[in-house]
Amino acid sequence: MASSAERGVTVAAVGDVMMGSDFPAPRLPRDGGRSLFAAAAPIFRRADIAMANLEGPLCEGGTPLKEPISGRRYIFRTPPAFAQTLGDAGISMVSLANNHARDFGREGLASTRQALARAGVLYSSKKGEVAEFLVRGVRVGIISLSFGPPPRSITFPAQALREIAREAGNYDILILSIHAGAEGRDALHVAPGMERYLEEPRGDLLSFAHQAVEAGADLVVAHGPHVPRALEVYHGRLIAYSLGNFATYGGVSVVGESGYAPLLTVRLDKDGSFLEGTLDSFRQSYLAAPAPDPKRRALSLMRRLSAEDFPDSPLSFGSRGELKTLNK
Repeated sequence: MASSAERGVTVAAVGDVMMGSDFPAPRLPRDGGRSLFAAAAPIFRRADIAMANLEGPLCEGGTPLKEPISGRRYIFRTPPAFAQTLGDAGISMVSLANNHARDFGREGLASTRQALARAGVLYSSKKGEVAEFLVRGVRVGIISLSFGPPPRSITFPAQALREIAREAGNYDILILSIHAGAEGRDALHVAPGMERYLEEPRGDLLSFAHQAVEAGADLVVAHGPHVPRALEVYHGRLIAYSLGNFATYGGVSVVGESGYAPLLTVRLDKDGSFLEGTLDSFRQSYLAAPAPDPKRRALSLMRRLSAEDFPDSPLSFGSRGELKTLNK
C-alpha cells in the first residue's frame, strides 16, 4: 500500500477484542496480554489510526448485571492494567458501544473510561463521545453505535442517522464502529432486513450502513457476528460488515470461521473516499494470541462472501490481500 504520507489517512481495524477475563473464573494471559498483539502491533503502529471493539469492562470487583449461562450468556471483566496493553500495541481507539461494556454496570464502564484515558487510548460509546484525531491537517471523527435502546442504536436508525449527518459536517472524515448483527457461523452472509440473535433485534445492518454513507459516513466498520463478513464499496465508501473476532482470549468460541481474524487497513482520501486497502489474515486458537495465517483463510472467506453478497460492488481482492476498486 502507498505511504500514508502521500495522500489521505490510513486506518487499521479489527473486530472484537477481549484480553482475558477474571470472572466468573480466572482466565487471563500470564504476561498481561502483551503477547496478544505481538504479531499485529507493527501493522497497528504503521497506521495513522488503529481501532478495535473492546468487549467487557476494564475493572476490579463490582457486581455483574447478569448471571452467566454456559453457551448462551457470557460476562467479562478484565483488569484495568490491560488498557496499557492496547496502547502499547498501537491501538489508538476502541469502541465501548457493545453488549458487554456494562457487564459490571456503570461503575465498570466508568473504570474502563478511566483506564483507557490513562493509557492514552481514545474511545466512543453510546454515551455520545466522538474519538477525534487530526492527521496531517485532516480532521477525523469516530462514532460507535450498537443495537438495543437509543441513543446510538441502529435498531432506532432515525436518531442515529441524524447524529451522523450532523457530525459529518464537523469532520473531514467520519468513521463508524458498529456492533450489531446476528451471531455465529450461520450468520456469515449479510442478510437484508432486521437481524436477530436469540430473538433479540440486532438491527438491519445492510440498510443502516447504506443510509449512514448517504448521510455522510466515510468508513463503516462492523463487528458483533463473531465471524468475518463481506466487504462492499458503496458510493465510493468502504463498508466492512463484520471483522469477526481478533483477540478474545478464552472467552468466545474460535472454532472454524469464528477463529478467522482479519486485520483491515484502508487508505482514505482527504474527503473520506476509499483509495486502497490491505486485508491481513490472522487466525486465533483457544487461549492463544492471533497469529499470521499462511493459508490466508480470512482473506479467502471474505473475498468469496463479498462476491456472493455484493456482486456489483467495484471492490477487487488481490492474492495477498490487496484491496482496490476496479475503476482505479
